[in-house]
Amino acid sequence: MGLVAAIGILLPFPFYYWLWTQPQTWVNLCGKGKDPSKIMANVSHFLKLLQFISLYSVSSLSWPPPFYFYPLFAFGQFLNIRVYQLLGESGTYYGVRFGTSIPWVTEFPFGYIKDPQYVGSILSLLACLSWVPFRYILLWILGYLFMICLESKEDPATRAKPLS
Repeated sequence: MGLVAAIGILLPFPFYYWLWTQPQTWVNLCGKGKDPSKIMANVSHFLKLLQFISLYSVSSLSWPPPFYFYPLFAFGQFLNIRVYQLLGESGTYYGVRFGTSIPWVTEFPFGYIKDPQYVGSILSLLACLSWVPFRYILLWILGYLFMICLESKEDPATRAKPLS
């Protein structure tokens, strides 16, 4: 189960890499009149479900969780929810790469925490260390760190043009 779980955990990252580096191919594939961010969100939710199933398959759940679970998980999820509230679906799911104008946000957590959604996700994963073997948490975190590096080098010239 270890190899299958590892593949399941890494599954979304090639998809995100492709969309980040080749946004026009995704816009073209989605087609005229379709919202590429919405379609990306739907595919991403499915891939996230597969990640969670993979993580669960190697977990050993026990109750109550350790003391550190609550603050790490709560703050991590707060950051994720807050980012989504501020950016919306298009801002969260690469809308700027797909040619959508996304307003610049400076409200908390932006301007205070670099890559707040990834930080929130990493904190939530670390909260689960008592249940999930470290190597799987680390693998997922390495995927996030890879995406942080990739997304930090955005070239506006490579953004997609909306289909007209």
